[in-house]
Amino acid sequence: MFSLQQIHHAHDQVKTGADFPKYIHDLKNLGVLSFRFQVLDGIELYQGKDGFEQQTEPKYEALNLVQEVDLASFSKELIDHQQGKTDFPHFIKICADTGVNYWIVDLVGLTCTYYDAYDEIILSEDILMDSI
Repeated sequence: MFSLQQIHHAHDQVKTGADFPKYIHDLKNLGVLSFRFQVLDGIELYQGKDGFEQQTEPKYEALNLVQEVDLASFSKELIDHQQGKTDFPHFIKICADTGVNYWIVDLVGLTCTYYDAYDEIILSEDILMDSI
């Protein structure tokens, strides 16, 4: 089973969104099957085999989340982030400002799915692992 310390160590290697595939690879090697990131306060819930879970503490003061989704702005900012043009704190602010409530990363199916305040899917994309 994995520990939060191991997850934090893997996360510390991430500098921009361009590092995300390597991070996913490292988490898979730890035995993480999926995780959920909550934009509001940065709480992450990591899930492994047989119902094993690890949850982080809030990472920052609660943000104001916009209720109405601005998919065009989010999509543009997501691409910029994935190309390494923005850091994670900037990306989190953009998520809050464009209506992203949380995302779930499925490390088995290699997808990242973003949800709004009503638990509706905003966007789902494949995680491309060819860059590691």
